[in-house]
Amino acid sequence: MFSRSWGGGEEIVIGLHGWGGDHQAFAPLVPWLSGDFKLVSCDLPGYGKTLAPSRFGREEVAASIAAWIDSLGHSRVTLLGNCSGALAALLAAPKLQTPLTRLILLDAFAYVPWYFRVFSNPAFGDYAYHATFANPVGRWLTNRGLAARRQAGTDMTSSFSRVNHAATLAWLRMMAEIPGYEYFRPVKAPIELVHGERTFGAVKRSINLWKKLWPHAPVTELRGAGHLGIAEAPRELAGIVFKTNVARAQEQHALAIS
Repeated sequence: MFSRSWGGGEEIVIGLHGWGGDHQAFAPLVPWLSGDFKLVSCDLPGYGKTLAPSRFGREEVAASIAAWIDSLGHSRVTLLGNCSGALAALLAAPKLQTPLTRLILLDAFAYVPWYFRVFSNPAFGDYAYHATFANPVGRWLTNRGLAARRQAGTDMTSSFSRVNHAATLAWLRMMAEIPGYEYFRPVKAPIELVHGERTFGAVKRSINLWKKLWPHAPVTELRGAGHLGIAEAPRELAGIVFKTNVARAQEQHALAIS
């Protein structure tokens, strides 16, 4: 898997980008990177410079992400998963040999809402996807329609101009095949939940579902941010991610498994 790193600290944060993104998604956090931390961001399978797998099965994709993280050779890592990258982090977590310091879920959907699930329909999903994301007019209209879920001047669909559309659609369909949020109950890690104040209603409803699995997980709202929390509230998010004292996260984990 292709990756890029910033900083040279001993606390390792690994960023897993969202749907349609790539490793550059985490670049807005770099100016706020603490000297104690190193940020590593990858292109997930099928995105950017990372080749697509022969089969987009969740077991295969999770195993490849876990194997890459373990190959980095760190004694402990924090996973920061954004949107569908949060689900990728949850899929990979049980397969990791590397211990997790924290698992931060940013704007994570606990279910696939209808406006994404439509693209997984075998009859017209391909057409709906390409009409929405694979042409400039569709992307412009979609971004306009999502104005309430983002800050002015940001673009939710621009990254789709440079993606492998077959791989991106396969990712969505793979996520839609996850049986439900209960599937992630076996994940044992210090979970933290972060979301934008103006994000999708489905993300906010998902917080209550995630809390059923991890009742001690702290929840932080990024004030003024929409679904693009990394780009819209980088300083606030960095204050959550790059904190040198991880005792609170470890204490929350101890409470969760006690």
